[in-house]
Amino acid sequence: MFKAAIFDLDGVIVDTVPLHFQAWKKMFAEYSIDFTFDDYKAKVDGIPRYDGAKAMLTDLDDSQIEEAGDRKQEFFLELIKKESIPIYNSSIDLIKALKKQSVQIAVASSSKNCKKILNKAGLINFMDAIVDGNDFKKGKPDPEIFILAAGKLQCAYSECVVFEDATLGVKAAINANMVCVGIDRYNNPKRLSEADLVVDDLSKVDNKILEGLFKK
Repeated sequence: MFKAAIFDLDGVIVDTVPLHFQAWKKMFAEYSIDFTFDDYKAKVDGIPRYDGAKAMLTDLDDSQIEEAGDRKQEFFLELIKKESIPIYNSSIDLIKALKKQSVQIAVASSSKNCKKILNKAGLINFMDAIVDGNDFKKGKPDPEIFILAAGKLQCAYSECVVFEDATLGVKAAINANMVCVGIDRYNNPKRLSEADLVVDDLSKVDNKILEGLFKK
């Protein structure tokens, strides 16, 4: 049975990736690191910010890593205050269609800014449950984030589909024994090949396609 859809936020529902990248790049520049978008995709995309900082700043101790991660957070919050939050309309269309079919909707994001972003984008009322970086201890690829989301929705793991755009997010969904749809925004679908289905946009997905994934 297909009862619940769990969406990552950044890169899946909203296009905050450019803002995150700018904030990471500005922070790492303070440590004389030329942070590239390839670094972003490989090292920090989709994981808690302290883990992302640690992935690049390998010589720092835990307190220094926290300081770096907090600086990134400051830069990001400055950006979301100034900038509008771009929305992937196809993702919102899918959420609306699924809700009409009585499918429950959750957001599961590593970002501690999740609720701020949903509020600013006017999307928070679409969600039946929210799990963000304040709610769990183990970052992706650990499945804790998705297990918590399923618990909030009171659904079995086998009843949930996860929508992810990051490699570690796909791995976390698999580790939770959930169906997974990968959204490839970078024209490189192979990086998400462990997902049950990979598309370049959620306009390519509907309830019938999702039900088919559960019958495999």
